[in-house]
Amino acid sequence: MSTYQYTAKDKAGKTIIGILEGASDSEVAETLHKRELIVLSVEQAKKKALKAGAKDRNVKLDDLLIFSRQLATMIDAGITLVNALGILAEQIESKQLRNVVTVVRQDIEAGMNFSDALAKHPAVFSELYINMTRAGETSGMLDEVLDRLASYLEKTAALTRKIKSSLIYPIVVVSIAILITAVLLLKVVPTFKGIFEMLGGSLPLPTQILIGISDLFRKYFLFVLIGLVAIVVLLKRYITTEKGRYNFDRGKLKAPVLGPLFRKVAVAKFSRTFSTLVKSGVSILNALEIVSKTAGNKVIEESVLNCAKSVRDGEPISKPLSKSGVFPPMVCRMISVGEQTGQLEKMLSKIADFYDEQVDAATSALTSLIEPMVITFLGVVIGGIVISLFLPIFKITQLISK
Repeated sequence: MSTYQYTAKDKAGKTIIGILEGASDSEVAETLHKRELIVLSVEQAKKKALKAGAKDRNVKLDDLLIFSRQLATMIDAGITLVNALGILAEQIESKQLRNVVTVVRQDIEAGMNFSDALAKHPAVFSELYINMTRAGETSGMLDEVLDRLASYLEKTAALTRKIKSSLIYPIVVVSIAILITAVLLLKVVPTFKGIFEMLGGSLPLPTQILIGISDLFRKYFLFVLIGLVAIVVLLKRYITTEKGRYNFDRGKLKAPVLGPLFRKVAVAKFSRTFSTLVKSGVSILNALEIVSKTAGNKVIEESVLNCAKSVRDGEPISKPLSKSGVFPPMVCRMISVGEQTGQLEKMLSKIADFYDEQVDAATSALTSLIEPMVITFLGVVIGGIVISLFLPIFKITQLISK
C-alpha cells in the first residue's frame, strides 16, 4: 500500500486536497469517484510528507479527544473556527498536535475548508473524523458533530483501556514465570547438579529429567533464542500481507478463550462508528466504507465492504450482514428493525451500548478465568522444578536417619 495525494472537486465545485492510501493511483481515483468527487489529480505523496505523517502518529487518542471537545465548546459559544484553533494551539500540551493545529489554522486562513485542512494530516485525523467534519460543515452543525466525535473517541478509548487492562495481568505474570523458570534452569539447576555429582548415587527420575532439560537449554539457549526471534519476525511479516492479516484476524475471532471477546469488541466498535456517522449526516454507503476501514479486523472489513456492495445494488443492510456469519443474529435483526422503522442510528447506538456492557462482563469473566489458570501454571512449572531439585536431598536425609 502506498500513500497518494489527490486534488478533487465536490458537487458544489469546491476544491478538496487530501491524502489516501491505496495499491495504485487508479484504485485511489476509483475510491474518490465512489464518494462522488471529480478527480483532478492523483500522485504519490513525497517522502518528506510521509516522514511528517510518521511524526504525527505520536498524537495520543486522549489528546485528540480533548481537542475535539474543547473546539466544539468554543464554536458553540460563538467563537470563530480560526480564533478557536488559535486559542487551542496555544494551550495544547502535545507538541505534535499543537503543530498540526497550527498548520490547519494557517490552511483555513488561506481559504481552505476545515475538513480539507484536516485531510492533509491522515496520521492524526482518521477518514471517519474528516468525513464527519465535512458533514458538519455542510449541515452547519460543526459544533454538534465535533461533540459527537469527542463522545465517540471517549467511548473508543474506554473500550481499548478495558481490553488492555484485562490482558496486562496475565501477560505480566506469565512473563515473570518464564523469567524465573529460565533463571532456575540456567543458574540454579546446574549448581545442584554439581552437588549431586559430588555426593554420587542414582538420582530420582524427575531430577534426571530436569537436569537433562537444563543441559539442553544451556547448550542450545542461543539457538532457541535466535529461533524464537526468527519466528516472531516471520510471523510479523506474514501478518503484514493481505492473506496473512486476514488469516490472523480470522484466528482471533475463532480463538477458544479470547475469540468471543474479540468478536464483541468488533461488533461494539462497528455499531458505535456506524451510528456516529449516520447521526452526523454521512450517507449510508460512505459510512459503510469508512466503518470497514476503521474496523481493525480484516474479516469484519471484508464483510462490511460486501455489505456496501449489496446496499449499492438495492439490498437492505441487515441481509448481507446476516449472510456473512460474522455478526450475531440479534445484531442483524435489530439493524433490520432500525431500517424498517427509520431509526437505524438509534438502533445501532443501542447495539453499541449493549455490547459495551457485554465487553465489560467478558473482561471481568476473563480475568476471573485466567487468574486460577496462571496460578496453576506457576504451581506446576516452578513447583515441579523445586520438588525435582529437593527429591535427592529428601532421599539423602532418609538414608542418614536410618
